[in-house]
Amino acid sequence: QAQLVQSGGGLVQPGGSLRLSCAASGHTFSNYNMGWFRQAPGMEREFVAAITWNGHGTYYADSVKGRFTISRDNAKNTVYLQMNSLKPGDTAVYSCAAAIKYRSFHFEDFRETYDYWGQGTQVTVSS
Repeated sequence: QAQLVQSGGGLVQPGGSLRLSCAASGHTFSNYNMGWFRQAPGMEREFVAAITWNGHGTYYADSVKGRFTISRDNAKNTVYLQMNSLKPGDTAVYSCAAAIKYRSFHFEDFRETYDYWGQGTQVTVSS
């Protein structure tokens, strides 16, 4: 059964860095485009970053552009989100998601585009 297992996250001071990982199993990882989303308390889930199945295309929300980097290692079936210069406004539960590459990749659309989701991991930016 397809599964995405996340690791990383935690508490960090403003200006600090964290790296999230999302390891896939049960399906051919290189057949999937991948995305990261976040959801703060009382807020709707929002797009953070996405990467195409071959890593050739990357996309970012304006709020994280220049601070966050998405990458993937298809040999390790893992996608990463490197988060630098973190701000209190980045505090949220972060989730990875996989979208089969044979459909159009509407990477910001969390409702219909993605087939599998990770379990979510808390990121808290606070002094």
